[in-house]
Amino acid sequence: MKPLQSPGKQSDHQGLKVNRVYLLDCLEGMRMMKEKSVDVVVTSPPYNIGKKYNGYFDERPREEYLGWMERVAEETMRVMKDDASFFLNVGGKPSDPWIGIDVALRFRRHFTLQNTIHWIKSIAIPREDMGRYPHIKDDIAVGHYQPVNSKKFLSGCHEYIFHFTKKGDVALDKLAIGVKYQDKSNIGRWKSAETDLRDRGNTWFIPYPTIREKRLHPTVFPEKLPEMCIKLHGVRDETLVLDPFMGIGTTAVACVRLGVKYIGFEVDPSYVKIAAENIARAIGEDRD
Repeated sequence: MKPLQSPGKQSDHQGLKVNRVYLLDCLEGMRMMKEKSVDVVVTSPPYNIGKKYNGYFDERPREEYLGWMERVAEETMRVMKDDASFFLNVGGKPSDPWIGIDVALRFRRHFTLQNTIHWIKSIAIPREDMGRYPHIKDDIAVGHYQPVNSKKFLSGCHEYIFHFTKKGDVALDKLAIGVKYQDKSNIGRWKSAETDLRDRGNTWFIPYPTIREKRLHPTVFPEKLPEMCIKLHGVRDETLVLDPFMGIGTTAVACVRLGVKYIGFEVDPSYVKIAAENIARAIGEDRD
């Protein structure tokens, strides 16, 4: 068990410390954690679609994969507080769109699905569908996606973020990720519109940053995604965030920038090394 260390207040989970990414299988790692100790879980597990990870085989038989994901659900349930949130980002591929839903159905045996969030990675909007916004002059097409060379399937511009809780009654800080009103006349006219900020809803446009060199991880999500999930649940002084599939440290970086604690697990030593570099960079930026 080799931890990646970073500064911060520590608490003991049977030998595990917070603000660490451990080179450890997530099931083994979570079994070492205290019951009901985690406030927020944000993660994106392997989708079982044949992605080329360094040390993980991503093409298991479907039932084997779903059984493994259900064991992750069970162990995560144990370490979550009663009012915790679990944000599970999972997608599929155009030729196999059921994967995310199949995973969600296994989680249904243990959790309540409180919200389904649609992560929009790319979107195209014709000018004629935008309403009366004089500052918008033309069609809009923004974001990045992987084109599909097929006459049968559409390119995938969307993934799920399933928001699971224990009972479906967790209060959220919706305006922490709110958006401004386009029509300012709604402020004061609507009973709930006291300021220029409204509920974002369950469609989140979060594009990938433009990267010209080779990606260091085949399925890393943008840093803004875990940041928005954590802020939606609510940021408090003692918030602890868990990412069972930490990858190259994106969730940990979001935690550093939000000033909350984290703990994560990752089975690939090369990804843990990259995570260390990304976290150290974020800590350095935070001190500047």
